[in-house]
Amino acid sequence: MEMEEKNPDPKYGESRKFDPNFKGPIHNRGCTDILCCILFILALLGYFAVGIIAWSQGDPRKVIYPTDSRGQFCGQAGTPLEKKPLLFYFNILKCASPLVLLEFQCPTTQLCVESCPNRHLTLIKAKVGNKDDQEYYKKYCKEGVDFTGLSPPEILKDGLCPAMLMPSKAFTRRCLPALATLKGGVVVVGNETTFDDGNSGTVNASDVLEASKKSNIAVEARQVAMRIFEDYTHSWHWILLGLVIAMVVSLIFIVLLRFLAGIMVWIMIILVILVIGYGIFHCYMEFASLKGEPGADVTIRDLGLQTDFSVYLQIRQTWLAFMIILAIVEFIIILLLIFLRKRIMIAIALIKEASRAVGHVMSSLFYPLLTFALLAVVIAYWAITAVFLSTSNEQVYKVFNTSDCPFSRETCNPKTFNSSNASLVCPDAECLFAFYGGETLYHKYLILFQFYNVFLFFWCANFVTALGQVTLSGAFASYYWAFKKPEDIPAYPIFSSLGRALRYHTGSLAFGSLILSLVQVIRVLLEYLDHKLKGAQNKFAKFLLSCLKCCFWCLEKCIKFLNRNAYIMIAIYGKNFCTAARDAFFLLMRNIIRVAVLDKVTDFLLFLGKLLIVGIVGIFSFFFFSGRIKAVEQAAPSLNYYWVPILTVVVGSYLIAHGFFSVYAMCVDTLFLCFLEDLERNDGSQERPYFMSQDLLTLLKKSNEDYKSMD
Repeated sequence: MEMEEKNPDPKYGESRKFDPNFKGPIHNRGCTDILCCILFILALLGYFAVGIIAWSQGDPRKVIYPTDSRGQFCGQAGTPLEKKPLLFYFNILKCASPLVLLEFQCPTTQLCVESCPNRHLTLIKAKVGNKDDQEYYKKYCKEGVDFTGLSPPEILKDGLCPAMLMPSKAFTRRCLPALATLKGGVVVVGNETTFDDGNSGTVNASDVLEASKKSNIAVEARQVAMRIFEDYTHSWHWILLGLVIAMVVSLIFIVLLRFLAGIMVWIMIILVILVIGYGIFHCYMEFASLKGEPGADVTIRDLGLQTDFSVYLQIRQTWLAFMIILAIVEFIIILLLIFLRKRIMIAIALIKEASRAVGHVMSSLFYPLLTFALLAVVIAYWAITAVFLSTSNEQVYKVFNTSDCPFSRETCNPKTFNSSNASLVCPDAECLFAFYGGETLYHKYLILFQFYNVFLFFWCANFVTALGQVTLSGAFASYYWAFKKPEDIPAYPIFSSLGRALRYHTGSLAFGSLILSLVQVIRVLLEYLDHKLKGAQNKFAKFLLSCLKCCFWCLEKCIKFLNRNAYIMIAIYGKNFCTAARDAFFLLMRNIIRVAVLDKVTDFLLFLGKLLIVGIVGIFSFFFFSGRIKAVEQAAPSLNYYWVPILTVVVGSYLIAHGFFSVYAMCVDTLFLCFLEDLERNDGSQERPYFMSQDLLTLLKKSNEDYKSMD
């Protein structure tokens, strides 16, 4: 079956004409999309300015250390509170206030302490008790308290000490009650369900549980982050080893693909057929085993909608439907294999040609390291800037009181509060740290800085990816259009292609990256709106938002596909982005059937390779970090969540495999476009010989009159 599929429709442009001077990527080219290049440079300068402002105003200590009521950081090295890393609440019951959810700070005095209290003790008991009790209690009072000269009511009135202490445990550097639940749902604190509050009253342990839960909500994100960070500190070297193993396995797989590409494709196809066949057999066995079972003959319509999907697996009709669907899929796949067998062979030949190209341009395998390094710089700059921006707010203090006060919840200055009017009108009021915020012009525009940080992150990341695609496509195009391989391949094709991309096409890369970044930012905004509308009752708004998310997801995929092929055209012909995108689109549309078949076959093979690498490394990391390998059980680190390093290794392995296979995928896509142009430009005559390999010529039943071996 020949693959002459010329489209007579003029709307897709004319076929490529023969050019005797064309020998691959042109060298005589000019700068493209200069205006977008200037815009990108100005945007980067603005990005650096935002980073400088954030680094000068931000303070990461606000994230790392808890803050007491005076706005001091607990446990910070080089300060008087260095040996007091934990935060103690005078009255944990105040954490049940809605203010905790609004301002993430309990409206009670908070103190930095060395350790959390480990016993129940009231102020009155400590006052009349022995000296050891008094010294122990003073650890949880403000500095300079005259414990012997003042009576308990005076101490409590001035807010110098808590009314009581209860057994607590450090949780995300905060002292929270040691809660437990007995059989029957009885909540206990320490060994008590109710206890004296130090003011001639009793406190129910359930109230303490509610307050502690509210406090946990306020610090839940930080708690998880701290534990994950701790796991990373204990397992980072093992994670690094796992990623190195993933890199080695990826290299081995690429080498095997170089020699076994055809065998691997057919093994993949056979496995797909066998797996679906087993699925049909399994569905039939389940269908047969349910014969005669009570309730198995009930139809799906009779069941209606069930939240427990396992119910559907107990009726015969479900398995019959599965069996019919799988049988149809199996039949379609077999038919496609029969009718498209020649195109599958061409896809295999194209993959083999890509393997040869990678073998001749071995430096391309190491180019992803440069891409990884540049992406790491972009991600690190974005993350650091985001942290500094989020911590560049000022400390805001507010008036907290127990009785009615006209100044309640108003902002205050702790340095001048004792001499202020609020202190005179409300003697029991305190000026306590509430949250981080600010009313200056800088703080009002802080959200715009964060948005700019996110947008430039997408733009820079997409630019780095585009640079890699143009560089690799230029190098592989040089390989394809070399008639005698490897003699006609230019020296250092990767460095030459990278130099051309940076010198002439920075603007075009910025243009394509900008279009993609705009769509990605819109998707982020839609996800944010979707998160905000989770509890909304407007069904139409939810439906519209879901439609928009779906449309922009499809748009992003289409733009990535068009950009990728446009970058190949830019690398070969040196045209601007719009012209290159148009030429690539028309070339693909003139060969749409080849695109639909060959592209999907090669993509599936590469995806299978990625899954294989991730599966090998992921299974090994699971058995290691979960302690199931007895030989290295002692070497495995002790972790809070063993899934943290496993997930990190799995994701990292996929990224590494994707990085290596992206070289292979870019090679296949470049050779594919060159292959299509080769068919349009040439006819195999002595004046217009084909540049494709002998394998492709044989499969297409074509030949060069004056053929010279290219293997």
